[in-house]
This record gives sequence, C-alpha cells and structure tokens, in this order.
Amino acid sequence: MKQIPVAAALSVGLLMTAAQAAQKPAPKPQAPKEPAPVIVLETVKGTIEFETLPDDAPKTVAHIVELVKKNFYNGMRFHRAEENFLVQIGDPQSRDMSREAWWGRGPGSGKPIGVSEIGKRKHVAGSVGMAHSGDPKDADSQFYIVMQPRPGLDGKFTIFGRVTSGMDVVKKLKRADILKRASVK
Repeated sequence: MKQIPVAAALSVGLLMTAAQAAQKPAPKPQAPKEPAPVIVLETVKGTIEFETLPDDAPKTVAHIVELVKKNFYNGMRFHRAEENFLVQIGDPQSRDMSREAWWGRGPGSGKPIGVSEIGKRKHVAGSVGMAHSGDPKDADSQFYIVMQPRPGLDGKFTIFGRVTSGMDVVKKLKRADILKRASVK
C-alpha cells in the first residue's frame, strides 16, 4: 500500500474544500429593511406620531395599521384619560355621546388579534400598548399611551409602538377629546 505524504494529503483536502466552496452560490445579500410604519394621530389638541414595533409585535402592528388605513379610528373619542398615567382610544361607541357610560366596553373592530405578543419591552413614557379585558390575545382595537414609566403594566400588555413626537399633546388630552384623523406615514 502506497502512503501519501501528510502535506500532500492536506493540500488535496484544501483543494477539494476550495473547489466545493466555489460550487456553492454566494449568499444573497439581505434586502434593506423597510422602515417601520409610523402612525399619525391628529387630535383636537394637536398631533401625535408613534413609530410601530413590527419586530416585537408583527401581528399587532399589522392589525392596527390595517384599521388605521380603513379609517376605523377617525372621529373616535379618547374614552380614557388619566392624568400622569395614560390616554386610551379605540372603542367605536365613543363616537356616540349618549353611549358614554359604555365607552371602553365596546366590541372594537370585531376581529381580535388572536395572539399575545407580550415581549420584554418595558412601559416607559410614550409606550403604546394594546388594551384588553383580561386575555391579551383578545386585544382588538383599543390602545393606550402611557405618560411615564409604568412597571406594573410590564409583562401584561403588548407594547407595539413608541411616541416619537407629540408627548406634550398626549398630556393635554382629556376624556371625550376627539381623534380627528389617524393615518400611516
């Protein structure tokens, strides 16, 4: 049996590896990531903009963006506004002042998100989260914006956005203030 010198065996192995690598196509460069949708809320007190977080809550972001594009939120009232805590919107009944006692308990859009996307994000000033009545997967159209850190909410609600401008407006909002128009930028 003929023995091959170790150096020759190694060089053959390296050549084969290089030849095999040459046959594999180079990995395709990743397409540039699209910027996250920005939601614009034009209220009677001014404009609020928040960046969505599709990497953290993809189904929630897609659901809210779809509702905004369908003009679902236009003309609604902020049915909850607690000083130094939060403002909340998303109940279609809030368009009707005679139903004020029922605001916040409405049917929403009728299409819950169906999954809980609670992540590790903390509730800091400007966090935008999904309200729910006990089960995060039943969240539908109601969302809130917190005015200051709220660690008591962490791990209980899906955070899907963060205010990028208009926190001064958030702090001015009162119960029954109208959201004139919501849009996606």
